[in-house]
Amino acid sequence: MRLVLASNSPRRRQLLTDLGLSYEIRLREVDEDFPAHLRRAEVAEYLAARKAAAYASDLASDEVLLTADTIVCLDEDVLNKPADVAEATAMLTRLQGRAHDVFTGVCLRCGDGRQTIFSDQTTVHFRPLTSAEIAHYIASARPFDKAGAYGAQDWIGMVGVTRLEGSYFNVMGLPVHRVWAELEALGALPAFGHGSR
Repeated sequence: MRLVLASNSPRRRQLLTDLGLSYEIRLREVDEDFPAHLRRAEVAEYLAARKAAAYASDLASDEVLLTADTIVCLDEDVLNKPADVAEATAMLTRLQGRAHDVFTGVCLRCGDGRQTIFSDQTTVHFRPLTSAEIAHYIASARPFDKAGAYGAQDWIGMVGVTRLEGSYFNVMGLPVHRVWAELEALGALPAFGHGSR
């Protein structure tokens, strides 16, 4: 099966490339609003499925589409992508010195109608950060395309993240261990992905 990635994220592209997978990129604007009653992992899974639905009619029978959405949750609050410097500052000010959860929802939709939706959770611990550190990071990295206003692979992750519980790659935007297993179950991996264990 041919893999199609519906994501503009350079991090997701790099992770799939590092897995050794070939893929085609397709992009389409999809509204990222979600019903207010959804909580935590439900939000990430809903958004991943919503993105997949926007491409469903374009899939060939031998294609499998991968969509994903990453959110940051501080208690029950969902911190998505910040709109501006002020919102990014407010998010990072809330996150510093605390633990929070990162959820990435993934939808794998096949052209033959099969669909798998799942999510992965990672708990991220931040040390206390100064307002100067937060301002420096926002000015240098401009993290407006990142849930929670930060990337764990960025400078702020190097100086601020003290511990992770779960997958680091999930925080980057794709739980690659789960994606690999689900693609294998769908028969969508290259030949080297199969064999004796």
